[in-house]
Amino acid sequence: MKLTMAGLRRLYGSPRGRLAINVATGVLAIGISLLAARHFAEVGWPLAHADLSLVGLAGFFFLLSYAFKAFGWHRLFAPHERPRRLTLAAAGGAASVTGAALPGRFDDVVRVAVVRRWAGSGAGVPTVCLSLFMLGLIDTAALMPLASTAAAVSDSSAGARAGLSVVAFAGLAASVIVVALPRITASGRLLRFRIARWLSARSICPREAWKAWVLVLACWLTRALGLVVLLAALGFTLSLPLAIAFLCAAAASGALPVAPAGAAAQAGAGAAILIANGIGAAEAVSFAVAAQALLIVAGGAVLVLAALWHGGARLALARAG
Repeated sequence: MKLTMAGLRRLYGSPRGRLAINVATGVLAIGISLLAARHFAEVGWPLAHADLSLVGLAGFFFLLSYAFKAFGWHRLFAPHERPRRLTLAAAGGAASVTGAALPGRFDDVVRVAVVRRWAGSGAGVPTVCLSLFMLGLIDTAALMPLASTAAAVSDSSAGARAGLSVVAFAGLAASVIVVALPRITASGRLLRFRIARWLSARSICPREAWKAWVLVLACWLTRALGLVVLLAALGFTLSLPLAIAFLCAAAASGALPVAPAGAAAQAGAGAAILIANGIGAAEAVSFAVAAQALLIVAGGAVLVLAALWHGGARLALARAG
C-alpha cells in the first residue's frame, strides 16, 4: 500500500502525470455527458414541460439548503480553526458538482481539497476530516425526525417503511455517538494517548452539537420543501411525506462506501422509493433525475459565487497593496 501510494504521488507530482490525469478526467466527463445526452434524446428532458417558475423556486430552496449546511458544518470546528462559512458552502457545492461523475465517497475528498485551498484558517487535513466525520453523524441524526415521521404517515409498502425506520434508528445511534464522544475522549485513561488528546482538543461540546443539528435539520427541511415544489412543477401531487421519503432514501444511499457515482446512486435510491409509493417507473426516474440535476446546478451556482467572492477579495487586496 505504501509503495502504491508513493508511486501515485510521484505520478501526480510530474507534469506528464498531471497531464495524463487531467486528460483522463476530461475524457471521462465527456463520455458521461455523451451518455446523458443520448439518454435524454431518447426519453426527453425531465424539465421540458415543467412549470419554470416553480422550478426556479425549488432551485432557490436547494441553494438555501447549502447555506444552512455550511453554517452547521462551521459549528463542528474548534473556534480557532473554523474556516469561513463561504468556503464551506463552496466545498459543498463542489462536492455536489463532482458527484455527478466521481464514485461515491469521493465527494469528501473534494470537500477537503476545497477547504484546504480556500481555508484561511489553521485547520489541517486531519481536522477537516474529523469535521466531516462529525458532519456525517449530525446529518444522520438530523434525518431521524424526518425519517420517523415519513415512516409513520407514509402509505408506501412495508419494505419502504422498514427502510425509513432503519434510517431513523441510525440517526438515534449517531446522536448517542455525538453526545458520548467528548466524554470518551476526555477520559483520564485515554488522555495518555496522543490521538485521544488531539480528539479531546477538537471535540465539540453538546451545546455546539445541538446548534449544528438545528442548522443541518433546517438544511434537510429546506431541501424537502424544494422537492415538494419540484413535485408540483412536474405535475405530481403535492406530498410532503413523499418528498421526505425521497430525501431520506437519497441521503441514505450517500452513506454507501462504494457507489457508481454519488448523484446516480442518490437518484436511483430516490426513484426506488417513489416506485414503492405507487409512482410509475418512468415518472419516478424523470423526477429523480430532475431533482439531482437541479441540486447540482444549485451547487455549481454556490461554487461560482464563492469563486467570484474570493477572486474579488484577492483583487481588492492586490489593488490596495
